[in-house]
Amino acid sequence: MIGSLRGRLLDRHGDELLVEVGGIGYRVTVGEAAQRAVGPLGGEVLLYVHHYVREDAETLYGFGSPAELRCFEAMLGANRVGPALALSILGVHDPAALQALLAAGDIDALCLVPGVGAKTAQRLLVELQARLGVPEFAAAAPTAGIPAGGPHSDVRAALGQLGYRDDEVNRVVSGLPADGDPSELLRDALRQLAGTR
Repeated sequence: MIGSLRGRLLDRHGDELLVEVGGIGYRVTVGEAAQRAVGPLGGEVLLYVHHYVREDAETLYGFGSPAELRCFEAMLGANRVGPALALSILGVHDPAALQALLAAGDIDALCLVPGVGAKTAQRLLVELQARLGVPEFAAAAPTAGIPAGGPHSDVRAALGQLGYRDDEVNRVVSGLPADGDPSELLRDALRQLAGTR
């Protein structure tokens, strides 16, 4: 796997850079922050890279700092967050700002990301709090709309509202303790779901 590239910037086209390293040109997709950080054509660049592999393609995503790379990789583990959405989020909020808004439970700030509405922002808030290790998760996590009932029914309802499939919900809830604080159980469920993606 490729973890970083240091080389000469040969070309840029849209969100893609062509970086020559040892006579080989690597096409690297970058977000807005990395686009602003790289210098002129012919100059040296250093990019921290996520090597994204699918059945039909391999793509390199480049970042100007290790913090951006870690944040991007954490977001990829969240439910229905692909590289394009993760780059869009980082284009609006740098890692420090993202950590702050997640800790504050600021759904409105997530809605500033193009294509993210209130429902998606609520799901992202809970998912990314779990993925990025934001403290005070239980206090910041939205609980509106979670029906009263046993802890498992609360967790099932919350996961359903976040867009998880029934089979995913049933699998993870069956492994939770029979009783406990619903917020803690929801956090455990989200960590398990994030670990399987």
